[in-house]
Amino acid sequence: MSVDRLERVNSLLKRVIAEGIFSVMQGDSVAPGLFTVTDVRCGKDLRDATVMVSVFGDDGVKERGIQHLQHNSRKFQQLINREVRMKFVPKLVFKLDRSLERGDAVLELLNKLEKENGESDPTQDA
Repeated sequence: MSVDRLERVNSLLKRVIAEGIFSVMQGDSVAPGLFTVTDVRCGKDLRDATVMVSVFGDDGVKERGIQHLQHNSRKFQQLINREVRMKFVPKLVFKLDRSLERGDAVLELLNKLEKENGESDPTQDA
């Protein structure tokens, strides 16, 4: 399978899963507005897919959210089966994506360094 086709399938699955979170997770104890689907990576044979999800909240909410998503994975597979024409519907595995948190930490460090350099060098313009 070409890389371009795999990327298009990943993008399509990401869109379908992201749009389906509200309908699949409706009535669940974890609010669907806390989730952001950041990436989907299908295997080359399209039999399995890893769904990377960012969850807003503390660590307990994040773990509970991923558990609820995994618990509802069959509903997401049924949604994909209705929305996308595929020979096989991939088995979904939801994983917590912490890249946004790491990015925020890096930005915070950069801002801290910028402030320290700005305070120590009065000749520097803001």
